Amino acid sequence: MSVITTIPARRFSRFNAERWRATPGPFKVGAVILVAHALFAILGVFWTPYGFAEMGAGLPLSGASWQHPMGLDQIGRDVFSRFMHGAHIVLMLSFAGTMLGMVAGTTLGLLSGYIGGWFDEVTQRIVEAMISIPFLALALVMIIAAGPALAGKPVLIVFVVGLVYAPRIVRIARAAAMDIATREYVAVAELRGEGTWSIVFREILPNAANVLLVEFSLRLSYAPILIGALGFLGFGIRPPTPEWGLMISENRNLLIASPVTVFGPGLGLASLVIGFNLFTDGLSRMLGQRPVAGA
Repeated sequence: MSVITTIPARRFSRFNAERWRATPGPFKVGAVILVAHALFAILGVFWTPYGFAEMGAGLPLSGASWQHPMGLDQIGRDVFSRFMHGAHIVLMLSFAGTMLGMVAGTTLGLLSGYIGGWFDEVTQRIVEAMISIPFLALALVMIIAAGPALAGKPVLIVFVVGLVYAPRIVRIARAAAMDIATREYVAVAELRGEGTWSIVFREILPNAANVLLVEFSLRLSYAPILIGALGFLGFGIRPPTPEWGLMISENRNLLIASPVTVFGPGLGLASLVIGFNLFTDGLSRMLGQRPVAGA
């Protein structure tokens, strides 16, 4: 006969409340902002007041109103509908690009830090060369090199974001691997005859998880800025898809006539970046790690 034990609901709720109160303030604020963005993005996928490319939704440049909270652009498209639809695009591109960079950078960095020797030397010289190029300049070079066939496609933006951030992640993962590789459990695994891949992914990776998690969150906070900058310069997603950086670029000439058309996507992009940064700061405090800002 088995005995089933249960945790009283009152005790469980008190435990959750205590954990929430002990959570760093920046983490809580950032989490609330990010949840709001996520809910907004999900809503924008299934419903918007107007189609994101629908022209003639009202009088062009008519300003904000209850029917059009963010006004209408120069060809009569509802800016609020475009803003809502663009929310999931920014989040998806940021997450996918950062995840690609994280997988590539973590794998190469851990291998480089553990193997060492000529492999580490060659890897680090390539990484240093890529890091010496500013984010935006490197992204533009890759987009131009991809050619017109891929220009403006989401897959290219994801690839560019991943490749731009991968070298920074390589450095963090390499440093963590070099420290962990000196531990006793790694030496024991080597004595058991485990291979390089097994040691890297079964011994080193789990023990570097905290550092890499903070790094992922940090790079994710930078991704919307890079994607927005590419869209603003005309190298991002092709119109009429409403990416927020592209929307700011399309309406920047209306800053005097109808400023609300620019403030909407601008504030959305700014609040998303602030939310990610606060979340990363709180996460680093909880895990006892310090993110390398600007690296």
